[in-house]
Amino acid sequence: MSPSQETIPFGLILPPTQDELPFDDGVPMETQRHKMQMDLLIDPLIPWLETREDGYVGGNMFLYFSLAQVRNQDFKGPDFFAVLGVPKKERKSWVVWEEGKAPDVIIELLSPSTAQEDKTNKKIIYQNQVRVPEYFWFDPFKPDDLAGFILINGSYEPIFPDQFNRLFSQQLGLSLVRWSGVYKTVETVWLRWATSEGEILPTPDELSAQKAEQAQLQAEQAQLQAEQAQLQAEQAQLQAEQAQLQAEQAQLQAEQAQLQAEQAQERSQELETLLNRYRQQFGELPELSSD
Repeated sequence: MSPSQETIPFGLILPPTQDELPFDDGVPMETQRHKMQMDLLIDPLIPWLETREDGYVGGNMFLYFSLAQVRNQDFKGPDFFAVLGVPKKERKSWVVWEEGKAPDVIIELLSPSTAQEDKTNKKIIYQNQVRVPEYFWFDPFKPDDLAGFILINGSYEPIFPDQFNRLFSQQLGLSLVRWSGVYKTVETVWLRWATSEGEILPTPDELSAQKAEQAQLQAEQAQLQAEQAQLQAEQAQLQAEQAQLQAEQAQLQAEQAQLQAEQAQERSQELETLLNRYRQQFGELPELSSD
């Protein structure tokens, strides 16, 4: 064994890689609500990360930050964490000495059995040992219990809510907001990510639903435009038919006028012929007396 290598009780050589370290303790999250809340923090950042060249988000997976932690087999991990400036790839756990950096943001979801630990010991560990730039906690069953801290000169200072009661993450450029709504059939107050303008980041399912709704709206608008175009075409056809009818009526009136003129001409000629015959037989017509 080389001088730089050291064994630990369960047979690993330090420093181990993520493939060698345990990545699952078999312990489920506190409640279904906690699992759903974790998903609601992770899932919206997946499309958000697609707009970036790098980054990773994870949750309920082991965070390894010191060899002493490995020796003591302390295999706990945060409920949510985000890291920027790292390659986009799958991980079994987050190993700081492999990745070259600690998470930029960590969120712990409180429960009766973990709240004290999350607010004291874990906060100290994230501040002094892991040196996580921003740390938040939230209780899914007590949504008023929300707090955030930013690492300044080696110590956590509170992140105060803005005028809209949002906690801003400088690391991500996003805000944490309490959102009242239904997620996976459960209606409650959830913790969600939002843009700095307050626009909620949608989950992939919500994004798909929005796109489907937009596509449906566009289809309905296209159908309406087609119906309007059809109506305009029918109106134009009707106007053309009316114009044709008016033209035919005008033509008929002209023909009737022509016929009447011809008939009048024929009667005049017939009268002239009769008058000439009379003159030939009897002479000029006598003048009518004015008496």
